[in-house]
Amino acid sequence: MNLAERDQQVIWHPFTQQKNRLPPIPIVKGEGTLLFAEDGSTFIDTISSWWVTLHGHAHPYIAEKIYQQALQLEQVIFAGFTHEPAVRLAERLLPILPGNFSRIFYSDNGSTSTEVALKMSIQYWWNKGETHRKKILAFKNSYHGDTFGAMSVSDRSVFTLAFHDFLFEVIFIDTPTENNINSINAIIHEHSGELAAFIYEPLVQGAGGMKMFEALLMDEILNSAKLSDIICIADEVMTGFGRTGSLFASEYLQNKPDIICLSKGLTGGTMALGITACNDRIYEAYVNDDKYKTFFHGHSFTANPLACSAALASLDLLMKEECLNKIRWITESNKQFAEQLIGYPQVKDIRTKGTILAFEITLGKDEYLNSISTTITEMVMTKGVYLRPLGNTVYIMPPYCITESELQKTYEVTEWVLSELA
Repeated sequence: MNLAERDQQVIWHPFTQQKNRLPPIPIVKGEGTLLFAEDGSTFIDTISSWWVTLHGHAHPYIAEKIYQQALQLEQVIFAGFTHEPAVRLAERLLPILPGNFSRIFYSDNGSTSTEVALKMSIQYWWNKGETHRKKILAFKNSYHGDTFGAMSVSDRSVFTLAFHDFLFEVIFIDTPTENNINSINAIIHEHSGELAAFIYEPLVQGAGGMKMFEALLMDEILNSAKLSDIICIADEVMTGFGRTGSLFASEYLQNKPDIICLSKGLTGGTMALGITACNDRIYEAYVNDDKYKTFFHGHSFTANPLACSAALASLDLLMKEECLNKIRWITESNKQFAEQLIGYPQVKDIRTKGTILAFEITLGKDEYLNSISTTITEMVMTKGVYLRPLGNTVYIMPPYCITESELQKTYEVTEWVLSELA
């Protein structure tokens, strides 16, 4: 049996319908933006392998740093011990995060980083003796992960359908527009006394379909939340590390979060790692003689030294002027390509934010289960490009190492598939 056949005998892949599923494509190597298949085919990874790969696949600098760390210390329990990579990563991150953050809490991935944030917020009020503040405010159409707390604060959708009876109650609001901003602020005021926290994806809702909204209106909501003393949690798992043009999407906002969640691009896509950073206000509620007010949360691989080393290496690359210039170049290229897409009748709601470009295909329903996504993926892969639409939402979010010819090919293949669909 070949690798794909062996896979089908033993593997259950994520977000994949199991009956009549197509054989997975065996990937044997990655280099830069390219994925190399077992049969010799290559694909430009235009979605950064689920938005994690910042600097390209198998980056030699990150690989070397992981190797060096593996020879020294690969893992140690993080309760009672510490190590250089974890401390150094926290020291480097805290000054560049968008807000007055003072502490870093490590976990394993994006979903666990939001779980930590939710638990921190709820226990914050419990520690303060204000146990009536236990509800969470969140946006409709949001996605914060697949663990139960993260699902609870995500939109009730195909992702959560089987679990609705098990999810805790959340107050959901629309993302802001000029028409609804007053009603949103009224909801916040109405429930202010019972709200523990507001969790949000700043400016771009990722898995919900790359929906974008204005910073000015988002600031109005955050201002209302802060006036009501509601803890603000920015889920920057996807938007962090340059994806929106700035290092963090919260930099576009005047009102900064109390807690920020990071993962995905944190390690350049090399290792699994999650971070939840908080300000002193949150942290000080846990500095107490009462042992019951301890934050009883952790993971076996909390602050894994290899993952922290990968994150430090990724930061080295990210902060170079060459990389920052590439982010600016991708941003401008996307804006120009968005103008080219305007003439296609089967395209609507073309939008860009930094290195993210997205639009809707008007064929079929506007939903995640729209089969047009599979059709588009199969078509563009015949041309050496990998796109994986979110239902009828097509998006491009490339690694920062993408070359001019690779990005141009991505645009050309996108236009080709639109012409074919017409």
